[in-house]
Amino acid sequence: MSQSSALNMQTPNPMKKKIITALIAVVVGHMGVLWAVGHMKTPELKPIEKEPLKVRFVKIQEPPKPIPPKPKAEPKKEKPKPKEVKKVEIVKKQLPPPPKKVEKVQQVKKAETPKPVVKPVEAPPKPTVSTTISETKVAKPVPVTPPPAPPAPVAPPAPPAPPSPKNVSIGGSGVQWSRSPKPSYSNGDLEGQTRTAVVYIEANEKGVITSARMTRSTGIADLDEKILRAVRNSKFKPYKENGVAYPIKANLPLELTLNPRG
Repeated sequence: MSQSSALNMQTPNPMKKKIITALIAVVVGHMGVLWAVGHMKTPELKPIEKEPLKVRFVKIQEPPKPIPPKPKAEPKKEKPKPKEVKKVEIVKKQLPPPPKKVEKVQQVKKAETPKPVVKPVEAPPKPTVSTTISETKVAKPVPVTPPPAPPAPVAPPAPPAPPSPKNVSIGGSGVQWSRSPKPSYSNGDLEGQTRTAVVYIEANEKGVITSARMTRSTGIADLDEKILRAVRNSKFKPYKENGVAYPIKANLPLELTLNPRG
């Protein structure tokens, strides 16, 4: 019995050999996998570049305004000339001196009678005095003008009225941007199709936008609000004519296109 047990202890069990061989194979396999993973190169991922959205401005040409006719100059009224007053002199004719009374005395011969007969002497006719007065023209009475009233106190000059806004176009020979509007939106905001809009803008002499409202909507309220927010944050260069800055009003057409890359 002692010899058989010693032989059994010296000769290993074949099952144990298989187990040990399997364990060694598993360990060697894991080591190979770890070595292969450690020497693998990581693939380089290319960054995805997105193209920026393109916004195209469409210029709306307005019909030229008719030129108002020039007012006709009123003819000057001539002042009436004062009528000339003719002076008429009254001519007085001197009367001739009255003739002397002549008494005719008829000499009577002395008669033998004591009493002479005397005839009455006829008185000569009285001379007639003729006076002629030249025709006189009586001048019309000249109206007496009252003295002029004292001048009224001069009121202080009123402050000049602000210039009316000029209706201009955007770009070209019109007003220029110093900070153009850049509305941010996605294809989801456009709901799968190109959208157009028109914004009415008013700005002061310095180019600051004072009012902006939609005259043609995109059909999407949220998208309209984004466009108005971008327009209010923009600014024009001062618009000048003959060196004088004016407030302006203009229409801004917009076309919002889809981004092909989303």
